[in-house]
Amino acid sequence: MGQGQRELSADQLPGVEHPCRDWRRQRRARLGGGGLQLPLLDREQRPLAQAARRSAAQEPRPGLRHRLDARRQTIPEQARPAGRHRPRGRQAACRRQRRAFDHRRHLGCALHHRHLPRGDRDGAGQREHPQAERAHRARRARNPASHLSRHAARAAGLTLGELIERITRRFTAAALFYGQGTDNARDEAAWLVLRGLGLPFDADLGGNAKDAERIERLAERRIGERIPVAYLLKEAWLAGQSFYVDERVIVPRSHIAELLQEKLLRRRPVRRVLDLCTGSGCLAILAARAFPGAKVDAVDVSPAALAVARKNVARHRLGRRVRPQRSDLFDGLGAARYDLILSNPPYVGARAMAALPAELRHEPRLALAGGGDGLALVARILTLAPAHLEPEGLLVCEVGDARAAVQRRFRALKLAWPRPEVLIAVRDALAAPASEGAGARARSNPSPARR
Repeated sequence: MGQGQRELSADQLPGVEHPCRDWRRQRRARLGGGGLQLPLLDREQRPLAQAARRSAAQEPRPGLRHRLDARRQTIPEQARPAGRHRPRGRQAACRRQRRAFDHRRHLGCALHHRHLPRGDRDGAGQREHPQAERAHRARRARNPASHLSRHAARAAGLTLGELIERITRRFTAAALFYGQGTDNARDEAAWLVLRGLGLPFDADLGGNAKDAERIERLAERRIGERIPVAYLLKEAWLAGQSFYVDERVIVPRSHIAELLQEKLLRRRPVRRVLDLCTGSGCLAILAARAFPGAKVDAVDVSPAALAVARKNVARHRLGRRVRPQRSDLFDGLGAARYDLILSNPPYVGARAMAALPAELRHEPRLALAGGGDGLALVARILTLAPAHLEPEGLLVCEVGDARAAVQRRFRALKLAWPRPEVLIAVRDALAAPASEGAGARARSNPSPARR
């Protein structure tokens, strides 16, 4: 030992061990009888060791040269980023693993001291970690409206959820009729509020005072005038698709849409489809989506209804495949034949028409009234459809609550009922003679507008 030099343990002296990273090949300090026998310290290592003792820091790890800065406090041993100094044999196999390992080095380590000034928060040889700064920001109180959509980011005091609940209570107290797209007060209120604000059905709950006033005015018309929500919003939904509607057509609600979504009607190739009494054209559009290679004729006797159908066809960009045209059922089709005929004709009887709820009276009467027993148009369709079906063609017709009446009147026909409101028949099943007088009564009733 040099004159005046104190004996220090090996773990207090950085740089005295062998530079090899393999711990099994590193040179260890040898203990003698009188103490530790080490080579002389150079002039650089000695003041570093003295500064480490004065700062009350723990001993540096073997193999690391921590150069202390007098302006910064040292950090505890367990807080040092040991993961950055791994033996070569244990290095990650790919850059992604190395990056992930390096980004985890701050976990469980007190890298920053919040009680110190900002310039002294990080220890010697460390930088301020951006992930820790993000973690501090995440713990701060955020704006309660920061999660809302841009339409509702100005939320003042009334949220959409509260507005929907308020409208629901008003609808329930008013004893409204449901069935034109919804079947309960809450769904009706949610439809009015969300679509009235131009929001999707899965929008975050939030609102503002101006929007609330506008929705309240719509709700007042829904309650006072009994106008269906679809007419207030000029929009209706069927099978997940949006359609334009107004008072020229009824609100789409056909059960045939469910069959088009299922694979029940897709067991045979379909090249041509006919939609009788198309109204808004919703079934024709859904059929075009269900059968991508098919051409669809959408016919109706009402020019006003056909105008709405053309608007929806253009809205869905199906003008090349869906053709709206005016025809009284099959009269304007000539000898055209189809693989699939869909129809949701008027089937409301005279007695039921007299007792219609106020909401249904806003719909065109031509699209609802089906004669005395409600089967005037249904009888014509069952009688004339075989002449316009291909040999393996299929007829799908909705009759509402008139299933029992249809079965009594057309006992000779072999009809299937995939839904209580919908009948299905192949061409051969419709070839059986109908009940006496059915054909004559069918030819005496023109077809009104439907959807």
